[in-house]
Parts: sequence; C-alpha cells; structure tokens
Amino acid sequence: MDKKPYILVIDDEVSIIESFKLLLDESKYRVEGVGTGEEGIEKVINEEISLILLDIRLPGIDGIKVLERVKEIDENIEVIMITATDTVRNAVEAMRLGAYDYVNKPFNVDEIRVIIEKALEKRTLTKEVNYLKAEKEEKTLAFDNIVAKSSKMQDIFKIMVNVCKSDDVTILISGESGTGKELIARTIHSNGIRKDKPFIAVNCAAIPENLLESEFFGHEKGAFTDATSTKIGKFELASEGTLFLDEISCLRYDIQAKLLRVLQEKEFERVGGVKLIKTNAQIISATNANLKKAIEEGKFREDLYYRLNVIPIDLPPLRERKEDVPLLVEFLIKQFNEKFNKSIKEASKSAIAILTNYSWPGNVRELRNIIERIAVLTREEVIQVNQLPLDILVACEQDVKIKEGIPLKEAKSKFEKQYILNALKQCEFNQTKTANLLSIHRSTLIEKMNALGLKE
Repeated sequence: MDKKPYILVIDDEVSIIESFKLLLDESKYRVEGVGTGEEGIEKVINEEISLILLDIRLPGIDGIKVLERVKEIDENIEVIMITATDTVRNAVEAMRLGAYDYVNKPFNVDEIRVIIEKALEKRTLTKEVNYLKAEKEEKTLAFDNIVAKSSKMQDIFKIMVNVCKSDDVTILISGESGTGKELIARTIHSNGIRKDKPFIAVNCAAIPENLLESEFFGHEKGAFTDATSTKIGKFELASEGTLFLDEISCLRYDIQAKLLRVLQEKEFERVGGVKLIKTNAQIISATNANLKKAIEEGKFREDLYYRLNVIPIDLPPLRERKEDVPLLVEFLIKQFNEKFNKSIKEASKSAIAILTNYSWPGNVRELRNIIERIAVLTREEVIQVNQLPLDILVACEQDVKIKEGIPLKEAKSKFEKQYILNALKQCEFNQTKTANLLSIHRSTLIEKMNALGLKE
C-alpha cells in the first residue's frame, strides 16, 4: 500500500519525542526523533522526510538555522516549529523562512494532529503541482526527432500528422519492446492541440496490482489502511491533456472494466469517494503483446480493445526497416557528442554495414544503448568495427556458423581466428596496422596468431 509519511522530531527533550511517538498513530506515520540540529540535517540529507517537528531552542545549531538548512536541501519538506511562550518572535521569523506553522509548548493534542495532517496534505498537493509543471516544461519533441526514411515509417508519419490535427482521438500503438512507442505518443502530444496541457505516462506493468485502481483514479483519505491523505489519480492529473497507458495488456480484468467505463462516461470516482470527477484526457495506449490473441484467451476485454483501437499505429521492428539504421547512427552520434562533449564524426563503412545487417532484437533502444556506450568510451573520431560489441560481431560474421555440439570455447576460438584474419586482410597483413586496428599490442597480436595457427 502507500508508503507511510516519515515524520522527524528534532528536540533535545526526550519526553517531547516520546510524546509525539505516542500521539501519532504508528499505523499511519513513521515517527523518529533526534536530539540535535546536526543530527536532523544528517537525516534530511540521507533519508526522504515528509515532515519535521522542530524545536527552536536546541543545543548547537538552533532551530532557525536548522530550518534554513532544511529548506536549502529540500524546500518541499514541511516544517512545524515547536516554541516556548517567550520565543514567539522567533516563530514569526521561522514562518518568514518557510515554516508551515508553529505550536507552543505545552501543545494541544487535537490542534497538533490537525496541523500535521494539513501540512502533509499541502506537501502532497505541492508534489502533484511540481509533477505537472515538470511534464509541461519538458522539451517539445518535433517529428525531426524520429529519424526514418523507410516507407513503413513514412506511412506512420502521415497518420501522426492527421491525428495531431484532431482532438480527443483514441490511439493504440503496438510494436515490439524498444521500437519507440512512448516517443511516438509524446511526439503526437507535443505537436497536437493539447501540447500546452499535461502528458502523463503510466507503465501498467510496473504498478503493483493492488495499487492500480488508486494510481488511475486516486483515493480519498481513509479509503484503506495507510491512506493518510487524499491522492490525485493519473486520470485527474491528465484531464484536458494526454494520458499514455504503456503495456496496457498487463491490466487486471476488473480494472479493464473500470477503464472502459471511464472511456465511455468521461467520469470516475476516487477509491473510497462518492463524488463524480470529470475527465477529458486523450488516451494513447501502447502494447508489445498481441491483444487479439489475449482476447481469444480471455485475458483482455474485446469491448475495451475496440474502444482503444480507434486509430491503430503499428511500429515495425528495426530489422524490418534496415535502411533507417545509418540515419539513426548518425543522429545518435550527434546527440551523444553534445551530451558527452565528444567529437565523433561518423561510423566507418564497415561498422555501418555490420550494424545494418544485425537483427536488432532490442530494436532502436538497443542501438541507442550501443552508440551511447561507444560514445562514452571512445577517444576516436570514427567508430570502428573493433568497438562494436562481441555479440553483434558474432551474429554478423557469416563465416562462423552455429553448429550443434560445438562448445562455446571452440566457437569463440573460431570467431577470434576469423576476426583477426579479417583484420590482417584489411591491413594487407601489416602487423603494426592490424594491432592498432584491434587496439592491442603488436606482441599480443603475434602471440594470438601463433596460438590460433595464423603463422607469420
């Protein structure tokens, strides 16, 4: 269930710390205490604190200095000051510095409970607002960021241009893992009518099943154990914007029914609530599974499938659009040059040939990871064949066939022999040039040639 808010009490009186531990329900809150400001700051640096109850008078660093430091570390942590009667002036100064509120010793039990609950609710709302701002301010993606010249991708571009002109159209993007489904969804949103509204992405496969309903629709305070405050769901956050539901096939059957109702009625209730909340979010879904097969197996609702599949976009795997590989490599090199302050000019023709002929089971994501890895490690201006991962070289080496009964050690030896021989041929059997090409010492090359039966 939801993680309990972590409340830190900073007070040099042990009795005050113990009072708060008794006062605050341990089933709703995690409460810990420290006796000095220095210890409190250490906790804030190393742990995720929701709320601090801070005494103004402390040994060493006083409460005002601690408050200033806490706000420097994380301005979203709410702080309630604990004061004695004669330090109210300090309490006013604390409010100016960002404290949520202050209470006097001895404090009223009911009053402090209410203040704590309201401070935690404010923190939750602040986090939601910051989340929306971050999504809204994210760099807009243009179609130029999707690099392709293949006919299959050009057809997809035409569909995207049309849906960007329309409002509230439901889209289902299908394709293997790593083909760029979320990139397509974000690009449609960023170039569409709703581009100034939130884009909220939800990975349905990454959310625990018992939290799915709360994640989608939110919940009211007290709706279940540990629901200590009201939570705004993704449908509410995405209202007027776009809700991207990735891995839609992973939804539980009962959640599918509730999702269908929201799509039809454009309204829902929070978990534990009775108030109907309207939503006008555009729904873009994505899947790497065969939903028609899932329907036949009784794992996916047919009526929900047709509701989601108004505009289908079927992304081809990279192995079916190999003509896009050189373009993607060029694009990624430029991208990582900027990111890592490198000056890579290009990949060699031999490297491009191997990358183009590779089957790419991980699709564009795999290619991106490989180019990024090379960009980080290389000091050269041209990406050479010897910088490519061994599994790609093995897969693309036509002279090394996979045969039943050949041990891995023998297969590796065969590949290494063929690879070194190819390098020798490329360098016209000049050992110094070959060693440089393979990034090994000349004496190492000679040793390997002798061991592999490639006589000088």
